[in-house]
Amino acid sequence: MSITPIDIQQHQFKTSLLGYEKPGVDQFLEMLAEELVRIQRECHDLREELIRTRAALEEMRGRESALKETLMVTQKATEELKFNARREAEIMVADAALRAERIVRDAEERRIKLISEIQEIKRQKITFESSLRALVESHMRLLDLEVVAIQGEEAENLLLEEPLPFDATDEVPDDEPSPDAEQ
Repeated sequence: MSITPIDIQQHQFKTSLLGYEKPGVDQFLEMLAEELVRIQRECHDLREELIRTRAALEEMRGRESALKETLMVTQKATEELKFNARREAEIMVADAALRAERIVRDAEERRIKLISEIQEIKRQKITFESSLRALVESHMRLLDLEVVAIQGEEAENLLLEEPLPFDATDEVPDDEPSPDAEQ
């Protein structure tokens, strides 16, 4: 049973000739002592609970601080990761651009080289065609000369087959022996 300050103020002891009745006062004092013990125990329990609560609060504040610090470190690490990722991406893009430029330059050089080779082959073709044409024309002239020569040889052969004017007669004079007679 709890006793409030109002209960104490309004409590009325029975009176006797010499003052208040002792058993009533003793009983009230004993009730007050029990209540005081209960209040002290409760106060002690509350103080211990307050100490535990404050310790828990300090621990929570420490965790909060650690969490805030961890969050700050995490945010900073995230920012650095983002920055590094951007920088790495920029480097990769620049590297890819350089490689692409090198590939384009190599392709352009190869194209120029191929064009040069094609032009050289065309020049060689023209030279070959000219040489071949000259060779064919030369052979044609030789063939024409041989035709003329053959025609000339036929005329010579005809001339050779014709009797010479001083060989008008094939007769051998009598006073000369015939070449067949000697044998």
